[in-house]
Amino acid sequence: MTPDHLDTPAVLIDLARVEANVSRFQSYCDAHGLAARPHIKTHKLPDFAHRQVQFGAVGITCQKIGEAEVMVASGIEDVLLTYNILGPAKLARLQALAARCRLSVVADNGIVLQGLAESFADGSPPLTVLVECDSGGGRCGVQTPGEAVVLAQQIERAAGLRFGGLMTYPPKHRIEAVRDWLAEAMHIFQRAGLACEVVSSGGTPDIWRAHEVSAATEHRAGTYIYNDRMMVDAGVATWDDCALDVLTTVVSRPTETRAVLDAGSKALSSDLGGLTGHGYVRQYPDAVIHSLSEEHAVVD
Repeated sequence: MTPDHLDTPAVLIDLARVEANVSRFQSYCDAHGLAARPHIKTHKLPDFAHRQVQFGAVGITCQKIGEAEVMVASGIEDVLLTYNILGPAKLARLQALAARCRLSVVADNGIVLQGLAESFADGSPPLTVLVECDSGGGRCGVQTPGEAVVLAQQIERAAGLRFGGLMTYPPKHRIEAVRDWLAEAMHIFQRAGLACEVVSSGGTPDIWRAHEVSAATEHRAGTYIYNDRMMVDAGVATWDDCALDVLTTVVSRPTETRAVLDAGSKALSSDLGGLTGHGYVRQYPDAVIHSLSEEHAVVD
């Protein structure tokens, strides 16, 4: 089968590029003494998750319980779930998941810890909980290293829970700030007599500088398996490293300066990452996909 025989829009994945990207990241982590824990939300494919583990990843990262359930059902044994889990329904699923794999979760507040503690008070072994830290990303996470220590101490006191370390999703291109935040945290934790077994950092935009965050023990990256134009713009990949394309058909040329593709917001990303347009047209790099509706992409 060739692309000409495929119905569009269709996702095309270059398996050789996927393998090269996975190998490159693993080799980098091995060379710098970092554990690789890839985030599977980019691909959501058990086959690729297993391939990442075969290359040397210590486990995987998931953002949703549903993702983790599918991965564990396929035989993945080590999962970090990097999202605050709240509510009886989700906590019940989390209990069932913890019985089937080595599971770690995160928390950044006492309410989340209370739910985890109530659900796992009678559990054995205890659930490993990492404190999520806001090292500048401005999303979830405790705001200071001091708050991280207080939350870690709460985890240690809670029946059924075990303090596993720290987790952060760092801001792009602010390696020094993240390094200093975590270094201060390590100092405060040492004075408090608390060991941080895992310090988990992440992101693809600074993937080749991950070793500069000296406190980090592992790195979570997701986009690297395919790469995209944001990674090319960040300088961490080239177009030849990009392993995923969306094959589309030009369905209309209503004017000399406008083309319409059959891939709208359901097929192309609305996350522009500060760039212009909704994608990169390999065959016509100067073209700009300037707007999307559900089933149309309008190209200038």
